[in-house]
Amino acid sequence: MIQYICETCGTWHAASERPPERCAICEDDRQYVGWDGQRWTTHEALLAAHDARIEEAAGLLAVGASPEFAIDQRALLLPTDAGNILWEALPIVSPEAVRAIEAHGGADRIIISHPHFYSGMGAWSDALGGVPILLHEADRRWVQAPHPAIEYWSGDALRLSSAVTLVRTGGHFPGSTALHWADGPRAGGALFAGDSPQVTMDRRHVCFMHSYPNLTPMRTSDVRAMRERLAPYRYEDVFGYTFDRDIVGAGRAAVDASFSRHLDAVKA
Repeated sequence: MIQYICETCGTWHAASERPPERCAICEDDRQYVGWDGQRWTTHEALLAAHDARIEEAAGLLAVGASPEFAIDQRALLLPTDAGNILWEALPIVSPEAVRAIEAHGGADRIIISHPHFYSGMGAWSDALGGVPILLHEADRRWVQAPHPAIEYWSGDALRLSSAVTLVRTGGHFPGSTALHWADGPRAGGALFAGDSPQVTMDRRHVCFMHSYPNLTPMRTSDVRAMRERLAPYRYEDVFGYTFDRDIVGAGRAAVDASFSRHLDAVKA
């Protein structure tokens, strides 16, 4: 039995004797099936073809893959007062990345922003000692490989400590989640946004999309709801979904301006 991995989105699927017929993540209108049709790979093949990409982002450990694979998200290790949080999961569980995380104190839990980044979350939990995986219950149906470490939370906010709060931003997926860290990693705090909202290429704005690859905008009602849910939080930095897609300094002002820009643009 093999856990096959979708080549387009990087999602691990439940173990089977043969590759699944379809990837529900890619067949959803937020994603896409690769131009050559549905294709699968294995973790063994990925380890043979990719190295770990290990960098620093504003003092945080950032891990990913080189060359890039699938959506090319990174994972960040956040040393918070709620414990060491691995923010996001990757399709490749490289020994080098695991060692780097362990050298920084390990992880106490894994928290993932939305289903496109569920990836190899179960394998990451196993590699880090069986740590819990925290997901929003609104996206439960998108889990393709159930794992005993998965825990679900509900509601629009979950306070994990005096400094760390999960916010259901919604919009991209019903349970899309951002993490607010009030006192880290730099003075003024930070928002870890995943894809809802997503940091744009100019690194001065964020954007709001139902589908990023298919260029489908988010519903206006969802954008307004997101603005309301994020309004109570202050932060200087916004960390995006992949390497170098960060707004360092004046992040809250950039997000507020982006909400206004988007809502003004869709008025016509």
